[in-house]
Formats: sequence, C-alpha cells, structure tokens
Amino acid sequence: MIRLILVALICLCCFAEPCLAQRNPLKTILLKKSPLIDSVLNNLEEYQVQIVYTQIDRNASNVPSFRSYTFNLDTNLYYYPASTVKMPAAFLALEKLNQIRVEGLSKDSPMKIGMVKAPQTAVMSDSTAANGLPSIAHYIKKIFLVSDNDAYNRLYEFLGQEYFNKQLWNKGYERTRLIHRLSVPGFDSETNRLTNPVSFLNDNGQVIYQQGQVNSGWNPKLTLRKQVRGKGYIEGDSTLVEQAMEFQDRNYIGLEELHDMLKAVIFPEYTPPASRFDLSESDYRFLYKYLSMWPRESDYPAYPEHAHQDNYVKFLMFGDMKQDTVKISPNIRVFNKVGLAYGFITDVAYIIDYDKGVEFMLSATIHVNKDGIYNDGKYEYETVGFPFLGQLGRAVYDYEVTRPKTFRPILTKFKVHGEDGAVEPESSEGKN
Repeated sequence: MIRLILVALICLCCFAEPCLAQRNPLKTILLKKSPLIDSVLNNLEEYQVQIVYTQIDRNASNVPSFRSYTFNLDTNLYYYPASTVKMPAAFLALEKLNQIRVEGLSKDSPMKIGMVKAPQTAVMSDSTAANGLPSIAHYIKKIFLVSDNDAYNRLYEFLGQEYFNKQLWNKGYERTRLIHRLSVPGFDSETNRLTNPVSFLNDNGQVIYQQGQVNSGWNPKLTLRKQVRGKGYIEGDSTLVEQAMEFQDRNYIGLEELHDMLKAVIFPEYTPPASRFDLSESDYRFLYKYLSMWPRESDYPAYPEHAHQDNYVKFLMFGDMKQDTVKISPNIRVFNKVGLAYGFITDVAYIIDYDKGVEFMLSATIHVNKDGIYNDGKYEYETVGFPFLGQLGRAVYDYEVTRPKTFRPILTKFKVHGEDGAVEPESSEGKN
C-alpha cells in the first residue's frame, strides 16, 4: 500500500510540474507594475495590446530551449504593422541575392533602380553611401538604423509584390499581406503591383544582373476583424472625411509571425528548415550588427541628428526616456524592428545583457488613437504608447535578471560591435 501511495505521489508530481511550468509569467510580470500599465491592461478594448514573450534557457553546451507566452494575442485582429514590414523585406532581399547565384553579385554590389512610368521614381546614386552608390546592404543599414521609408520601398521594388508575399507564405508565415510602398504619394493598389526595373553592377560599372519591371498578381485574402476603423480620417492636408477608415488594402503581418521571423534569424539552427531564410554566415553577422546598432555608431550612413539618442527606434525598455542624451549601457543590445503609424506602435525585439547573462525575446503592439480620427497626427504616443512599451520592456528585463537559470548563456555570437561595445570599423566592401 505504501509503495502504491509513493508511486501515486511521484506520478502526481510528474503531471503537476508541467502545469506549473505552463503558467503564464506575463500576468505576474505585469501585475500592479505601474499605474500606466494597470490603466492600459484595464482598457484592452481601447488599447488592443498584444504581447509575445519568449524565455530562453541554455544547457551545458549552450544549446537554447524556448518557451513562449502570449498576452491578449488575437491572430484575427487587424493592426497596422507600419515599419515592421521592413524587417522581412531585409531578410528576403538578402535571400533573393543568394538564390540568384550570379558570380560577383552580393549585398554590396552597386545597384541602379529605373522607372517605367510615374509615380515610379529612379535612383542612380546615394550620397549617404561611402561610394555614392545604392546597394542592398546600404538600404538594409538605413532600415534598421533609423527605419528609412525609401530604403524599404527600394527593397520592395527589388523583391516584387508577389515574390515578397509568396516567399513568406511558403515559409509558413501565412498571416501576412505586404502589398504597398510606404509614405509615397500617387501609388494605389494597381501601381503598387508594378515594381521598378533594377540592375546590379560590378566594380567596373558593368551590369552583372538585370531585372525588368514586374507586374504582380498577389492579393491574399485574410479574414481579419477591425479592418474598418474609427469615425473619420484626414484626407489631403486637412479635409476631414467623417467615415471609418478602411485598411483592407493595407499591409498586415501578425505579431506572432514577426516574432517568429526575428527568431528565425537570431536562432536559425533552432528553427525548422522550412521556416528559415536562405542566408550565409556573413549575412547573419551583418544583420546582427545593424539590427542592434545605435545611430551614433554608424559612419555610412551617418545620423548626427540622432547621435545622442541610443533609444531612437528602440521602444521596448527605452522608448519613454526623455533626456536630451540617452546613452544605453554597452552591456545591453537590442536587436529589433519597430513600427509607428496611425496610432499603432509595435516593437519586435531580442534583448540581451552580456554582463548579467540575460536574453529574451519580446514583441508587443498597442493602439493609441483616443479621438478615433486617423491621419490627423493626434495620437497618444508620448503619454501612453512609448511609456507603456518602455515600462513593459523593463518589467520583463527585471524579471529575467532574477529568473533562475541553470546555465549562464554564452552570447559571444552576438558581439559584432567589438570589445566592450565599441563598434567595429565599417566594412570597406563596396567602397571605391
């Protein structure tokens, strides 16, 4: 009888432990953390917060295991992803170059972008590049350093609308709809299907690869709630249209998909092969560098206007810091991409602290548009959005600092900025 009782207790413990492990720590992390977080979480219908959090634990061989948790995740709720769409564009642009397999073609190859008809525009030079010429690498730098819209548009034109979407769907990222350029007037659903001709050159200025204008036929139908929103929007400079704004023909990526795409690049060897991007070791190192670089660390392109803002486009943990000078500790690196438009704020990040042995992934989105009018520039970014994401990031970071770990992570793979956080010299590839 005693033996049967012991066996029963052992079995009970075996079944109880996974249940305890599956408890969602986000609820504990966020509980009564601050009046602002309480206010947001008590008004989820208004703020439409969604959060994805991944804990990472290492074994004795430094092999990671992952446990993900979500808060208020709604895969059928529309939110505008804004500039987060630039992240998969960067990943796929590198992948497409690798799959073209033309000798001498690389991310640093000078490129020229033509035009067939307006509203397309051509690009033949780039004054912010060391050699004065555009390239895939240079556009990716701009995307991750300051979220440059034109840089994304040029990658969109290189990829083509149909290729862009089908490649992601083929990898299993099916809750995506990437169908337009960003912040350029004159384009509609039809002209966004047309993407400019692109040429790549060798060091002697000879064309080594050409891609003509592409006319895509991609229109994925996603069944999403709240694709028609608000009570009005501003059209043109100041005309108020008193009807809901329609988002059915605007970009969309599910937050969980964005989270998994970043995870596939940060941890490719622990991602199912079908969901990985076709990237080289050099590509990964390049991405790690610019996903996590502060604007002050870049020479080409240079951003003196952001030289004292390490928290520029780093919303989680640091988005609410208001000081004139924000210099983040060299022990911390944030590998991320943000989005900000129409009152939607999103950040998708892998955050590490070398000194404290902390690493985790955190993605979140929040909607701040109290008056229900879109495109009027009146959003609660400063009073609600940025403070919420900053406090959320710090709350998870503080939890991770104290969370017991059997083995401290070895994070040397991500030290792409030199010793003690000093940035390595800019690559001389592609320079004259």
